[in-house]
Amino acid sequence: MKLGVICDGISRDLVHAVDVMDEFDLTYAELQFVGDTEVGNHSPDEIREIDALLRARGKPVSCLSRHVFAGMTAANRPGDELHSRHMDALMRVIDMAHVVGSPLVRIMTPKKEQILWGYNGAEKWNVAHGAWDAMLPLIAPAVDVARDAGVTLVVETGNGTMVNSNYTARRLIDDLDAKDALKVLWDPANNCWCHERAFPEGYSEVRNGYLGHIHIKDVQVDTPRATLHVREMGQGQLADQFQPMGDALRADGYGGVISFESVYHPGNGDFETGFRQCIAQFKAHFG
Repeated sequence: MKLGVICDGISRDLVHAVDVMDEFDLTYAELQFVGDTEVGNHSPDEIREIDALLRARGKPVSCLSRHVFAGMTAANRPGDELHSRHMDALMRVIDMAHVVGSPLVRIMTPKKEQILWGYNGAEKWNVAHGAWDAMLPLIAPAVDVARDAGVTLVVETGNGTMVNSNYTARRLIDDLDAKDALKVLWDPANNCWCHERAFPEGYSEVRNGYLGHIHIKDVQVDTPRATLHVREMGQGQLADQFQPMGDALRADGYGGVISFESVYHPGNGDFETGFRQCIAQFKAHFG
């Protein structure tokens, strides 16, 4: 399968990150921050330099991952100041995608309202009424922009966002009738927070043409204590699910990229060391 890494998880120095990618035979570069700058904020000259480096080193860009729409809430409306800023940023990222040849651009969704739908009394007393429906017109213009620009958006399943599971990601795509231009960026570790088991339940939600990109890391969540530990790969709650996930993706002919997300460190803040401790497990399961 096509393996890569979110480069700034190794280093924001892109040259060094690519050197490490070569060391471990990883092909696909996902860009989030290069230097101290988030994608969408680089100058035209900087974008050309990034593109020249990656093309010279044989590292196709899998996805440009800016935090578009992150931090918005159910109180925001299409065209308000914050939404307009996010839309402007999205268009800058799409411009960069055209230069570097990225087929995918990541978006997020607004902050999570915990209970979106309910029955037998919950619909009256517990549901955050209108929160889901208020989100749809925030995301719809982004889908239109992507269609016009000839790129595909991927919506990440986030920890604290309205789309925090494969179920909600698929529902967003269906509600927007956007399967042609919007796919799921599946982060099964993030989905642990809402207790969606990655395999087989989570995978079954997206296997029929909804899946566009994947992030892999391992975690241990303690939702009652509002605590998250990032674990060395194979030492967290996804340990027994990685191999079945990899086997199913291969059997189904998944053609997208799987990015290792290097957000683990062994207690010293050194994320490159964490990467080196995890990458063999990642390749064993998904290579």
